[in-house]
Amino acid sequence: MRALFLAISVVIYAVFFATFLYLIGFVGNLAGLPLTVDHGGPTVSVANAVITDIVLISLFGVQHSVMARQGFKRAWTRTVPQPIERSVYVLFASLALIILFSFWRPIEGVVWDVANPTVQTILWALFLAGWGIVLLSTFLINHFELFGLQQAWLHLQGREAAPHVFRQPLFYKWVRHPLYAGFFLAFWSTPHMSYGHLLLSVGMSVYMLIAISYEEKDLISYFGREYEEYRARVGMLIPGIGRRSS
Repeated sequence: MRALFLAISVVIYAVFFATFLYLIGFVGNLAGLPLTVDHGGPTVSVANAVITDIVLISLFGVQHSVMARQGFKRAWTRTVPQPIERSVYVLFASLALIILFSFWRPIEGVVWDVANPTVQTILWALFLAGWGIVLLSTFLINHFELFGLQQAWLHLQGREAAPHVFRQPLFYKWVRHPLYAGFFLAFWSTPHMSYGHLLLSVGMSVYMLIAISYEEKDLISYFGREYEEYRARVGMLIPGIGRRSS
């Protein structure tokens, strides 16, 4: 059974990573992909598209936030074995994104369209930097635990995970949520912003701000005064901005 749990976690991780790579292409309108934020969906009315897309963003946001809460986890692990609880969460998150890709309805119209080649290059560099920050941030805080592999691996070895220690590696010295900061960069840095892309960017931005508020409550509950002091001196998404005192 322990080997089976590890195999399940590895398969789910592969699904996640493929989904993550597709997300980059989806947001960036990568040529050759069948479905992107601006291409591939059926033509529907603007009202239909807006409602559909908002529902898809909301589905992802609710899944991502509700299943991450400690109360849900305590109930969830009565059914799902603890060693693969995180992997199952990652699977549901990946499925929510796959549903978003599949049913997204592009919305025509241009918010901005940058023609200057130098500015285009800068925006694409920021786009790639955003995704790079997202990925690197996961490794700074423990990539393999975040996506469920470590839990299954330790279970296979009959070991318990060490208690979490509050750390501030690299980006975390400057901002509290570099992973979300990377997503903000990735969603907003584009030389061509359509109305559909704008809706996706706004929707995901609202979700992330809500998610941060819940995540910080969990962090304060776990780390206590140590995290409160950190929050008071380090910006939320931009260095020096968004510091909060208790």
